Amino acid sequence: MSLVLDIATAVTAELNAAPQGTFEPSVQAVCSVLPVYELSAMADLKVTVVPKAVQIDGATRATSQFDVQIDIGIQKKLGNDLEAEVAVLLDLVDRIADYLRNRPLSSAPHAMWVSTANEPVYAPEHLADKRLFTSVLTLTYRVIA
Repeated sequence: MSLVLDIATAVTAELNAAPQGTFEPSVQAVCSVLPVYELSAMADLKVTVVPKAVQIDGATRATSQFDVQIDIGIQKKLGNDLEAEVAVLLDLVDRIADYLRNRPLSSAPHAMWVSTANEPVYAPEHLADKRLFTSVLTLTYRVIA
């Protein structure tokens, strides 16, 4: 399997192996290479892990440094209380970011966490047009090989 897909799969497994109560609402992450959902299916929380990018640089004469980016999309169709529901989901995004920060990946121990970015924190156009909360975490992991 490719390095970026291996790490995306490992991130998915790490999220799904979190102890009960780590995330509220609870999370059942899926790894997807084509994260397209019908709006009608978004009533339930979707946490989707997607391979994003790989940058390869020289590390030594014999090894390379692979910086692998993984996106985690957090999405849910909202009801009438936007403010309260957005606050709960933003807290979930923060908890996912905190949980994965500096955490070794059990099924990819060769990958070291480097950084996390949250862009967009949420997509205002999705809220306005579809009442859909969408937030994206981009995690960067480094592998020397």
